[in-house]
Amino acid sequence: MQTLMNETGTDRKLELMLAELERRPLQRQLSLQHRNWRLALWRIAVRLESRLKRGLDLTVAGIALLLLSPLMILTALLVKLSSPGPILFRQTRVGRYGRRFKCLKFRSMYIDAEKRLALLKAQNEADGPVFKMRRDPRITPVGRVIRKLSIDELPQLWNVVRGEMSLVGPRPALPREVICYTPEQVRRLEALPGITGLQQVSGRSNLDFERWVALDLQYIEQQSIWQDLKILLLTIPTVITGRGAY
Repeated sequence: MQTLMNETGTDRKLELMLAELERRPLQRQLSLQHRNWRLALWRIAVRLESRLKRGLDLTVAGIALLLLSPLMILTALLVKLSSPGPILFRQTRVGRYGRRFKCLKFRSMYIDAEKRLALLKAQNEADGPVFKMRRDPRITPVGRVIRKLSIDELPQLWNVVRGEMSLVGPRPALPREVICYTPEQVRRLEALPGITGLQQVSGRSNLDFERWVALDLQYIEQQSIWQDLKILLLTIPTVITGRGAY
């Protein structure tokens, strides 16, 4: 009798093991399907967010170019009359994923500014690979005003229309700066560069480079259309007060 009970118990355990083994492929299949659905939904959300951001960029940039055209024409005349040289300064910058493009600005410096840079590096007031001087002698009198009010960056609205930049994102870096980046800092290039960004509304040039990069990476990780709208709104008082701009 005992032997019969043992055999019955063994058979029952065997049946349960076989049933479990049969269920496992089904569970794995369901788990894989669930993961694929989540991945598909994530891709749809990313594409939708990207299209919304692009739509915001085109809409705001187009309206801004139209409304600010009188100011831009006046600025162009002042730049042309104040010092010899072109009205626009076209500088090679590094965009998303390392793609280079010509970043547009109203010229705020004398035409020999790049040649004089080597003589001023010892007076650099910024850390990291960037160069900043509060009283940079290369800046023209008109240039000092338009830089303080960020008017010099208005031509970058055209970069936004062309898809080379976004309204909001990390500021575009110079190639000589990117060469000095650490692997962590290279992550700044995972987003389209912007005219304004989290760094610009958090202190601009008053921040050290480490904090600057941290804010850029924070923006990339939390990027959303709502965050872009919030940063755009915060940019208005930042530009009016000129805080951290030089």
